[in-house]
Amino acid sequence: MAATKPAKKQQQQADGPTKTLIASNKKARHDYHIDDTLEAGIVLTGTEVKSLRDRGASLVDGFCFIEGGQMWMEGVHIAPYVKGTWTNHTARRKRKLLLHRAEIDKLAGKTREKGFTLVPLEMYFLGSHAKVVIALARGKKDWDKRQTLREKQDLREAQRAMRRRELV
Repeated sequence: MAATKPAKKQQQQADGPTKTLIASNKKARHDYHIDDTLEAGIVLTGTEVKSLRDRGASLVDGFCFIEGGQMWMEGVHIAPYVKGTWTNHTARRKRKLLLHRAEIDKLAGKTREKGFTLVPLEMYFLGSHAKVVIALARGKKDWDKRQTLREKQDLREAQRAMRRRELV
């Protein structure tokens, strides 16, 4: 038995830190064409981290912007920590994102183009570090959204028909 425990520990170290999903922004994938994605760290306070461990976050109204050469995320709701006291955080405050200078400069150039914006797609823990996936996105028109839904529905119907043929 003693020989198997170190093997499991070595296997976990070889796989790297585990990814624990906190929140995802499904609405962003519906409302935008995703051109590029990037992973960024988030600067958080203690009660925000504890609240995120309880899965208390929503990315639906979130957006990112560059101000003063730094990347910021605003509109993301992190619920107040239930056991927090007067040190509890504000639910929708502006949060700093951690990226390399070259990545920020590249995104700044892209967002100056007409129609591009930065939206958070998902938030997760990578080991003990909170991360967010940011997307460089272009807004969809209403007809784009309808076309995407129609394509998904057609694909689902085709899969159903294939399953029915296999059963017969």
